[in-house]
Amino acid sequence: MRKQSNRSRIWCMVMLAFISEPPQTLALHSSYMETVKQWDLLNYNFPWDYPVANKNFFNAENIVATGIEVGYDRIFLATPRLFSGVPATLSSISRDSYGDSPVLSAYPAWSHHRAGTNEYNCSDIGLVSVYRIRIDSCNRLWALDAGVSRSLEDFEITCPPKILIYDLYTNQVVRRIDFPTEVIRGESLFTNIVVDETTSRKEAHCDDVFAYITDTVAPGIVVYDSGKDLTWRLSHPAMYPDPDFAESRILEHRFTLMDGVVGLAFDPEAAILYFQPLATDRLFSVSTAALRAGPLEFGKDLPVKLVGRKSSQGIGLAAAPRGGTIFYSPLTETAVASWNPRTNEHSLLAQDKERIQFAADLRTPDRDGTALYILTSKFHRFYLKNLNANEVNTRILRIDGVVKRAVPLQQSTVFSNQHRFAPTRASYEHVSSSNSFYNLPAPSQANSINLPPVSSSLPSNGVKSYASFVQNFYGKQPQPYNYEPVAIIDKTKPISPFFMLNSGEKTFPPPHVPRPQFGLNGEIFIQKVNSHFNDFNGLRFPKSLHFNQTALAR
Repeated sequence: MRKQSNRSRIWCMVMLAFISEPPQTLALHSSYMETVKQWDLLNYNFPWDYPVANKNFFNAENIVATGIEVGYDRIFLATPRLFSGVPATLSSISRDSYGDSPVLSAYPAWSHHRAGTNEYNCSDIGLVSVYRIRIDSCNRLWALDAGVSRSLEDFEITCPPKILIYDLYTNQVVRRIDFPTEVIRGESLFTNIVVDETTSRKEAHCDDVFAYITDTVAPGIVVYDSGKDLTWRLSHPAMYPDPDFAESRILEHRFTLMDGVVGLAFDPEAAILYFQPLATDRLFSVSTAALRAGPLEFGKDLPVKLVGRKSSQGIGLAAAPRGGTIFYSPLTETAVASWNPRTNEHSLLAQDKERIQFAADLRTPDRDGTALYILTSKFHRFYLKNLNANEVNTRILRIDGVVKRAVPLQQSTVFSNQHRFAPTRASYEHVSSSNSFYNLPAPSQANSINLPPVSSSLPSNGVKSYASFVQNFYGKQPQPYNYEPVAIIDKTKPISPFFMLNSGEKTFPPPHVPRPQFGLNGEIFIQKVNSHFNDFNGLRFPKSLHFNQTALAR
């Protein structure tokens, strides 16, 4: 009786206090949480001539990882420029590396991270500050670049926000998406992204997906329709921070951070996007149909629903690709828990005062079967400037067996049309009129690559360790590419805080009003030059071919 009472007491610390009916199941999960990698401080494989002694260029005590993605052969980390001294904002480590504190490799090359120096130009293909990254089913990495340097110091708007999409076979940029000024606010900070492939067609090769992006400082969700190259912005009071939850507490440390919407999780089966600001104890949801419907008409509200209330604030959020389970991490409880809105089943997956102090990102990658990945850091101590450089401050954790097993496509009624197939490789055509800003070494002749099958099931007698999923792949060197310069944000335009929700968010014209095929009077995006090509600011490339129909670009 006493043991059961203790168990209930522990669970009550982290359970969601849902406003609906009481939970049917309150069970501690027996899964083992393993540490995949850990670092005291992050470090890089710098070229020999880089000014690593310059604190403005490299200061390990200012580098905080906020985003993680697990690829077939690599794990990617996003380290935004929260402070000065961050030399690279996107990096990778091999999945077959051993030991703690592996040295990070700037991805795809150091030439993409010149924002840490005074040599960077916004028209360059490169990255300023990346908070989150996602890999689509075509094995392409979406890097969301906020364009803001030192966001927790002086908030310098270095460049307009954008998305760079990298082909992970060639490490080349295959798409560049520049956000139109209509969806950007004076202090916009784009921090998270979800790629929705539920209506994507196989023959489109991931070029017709939807992306949902959080704006944390000027709270809102930006929707990008990649099939039509159309972008719009939506907002709701639920996306704003709650002053009553401005102060967060982790162990003996307290810090105040008024961040708006930042946590995102997508349930593809139910077509629901879950979101949460940092400064709140609540979790909200909105249907993707409402997001895809376009900008709100005047006087209309986004149909946001209150899902429930958590025991404390949190930032990391994820949803299983199958089964509808939501994973979250309340900060004060230093724990990771799950809740399934379909069955109302709750589980405490792990609680650890040392390893789970600030779960910045949670991932359930299809490339690793039924596992949940957790990126934790002692962000609060970086933020409060009382970091202990001699203890572990960043970890990648993994819990296996908590995500529902995959169902073969032919047996699934929900995903019969979903875009789930082997990664593709594209060939590229360069625009002759574009400027070449730098040259990178051409890749060596490729060896044949066998794609690893996506794990669809687990043995009935146990849980697989991280080592069992490690894959060895041949790395590829990046190739040069060209593009046209883009405009810089006009910082002189006045902004009224009372009209942030609707200013510039233009509605679609009525159905009976003719409009151009590719935009709203040219205001939202650039028209395609050729219908057989995708064209983004001069970066032209043929539509992707299937993996087994093309050879590696040389």
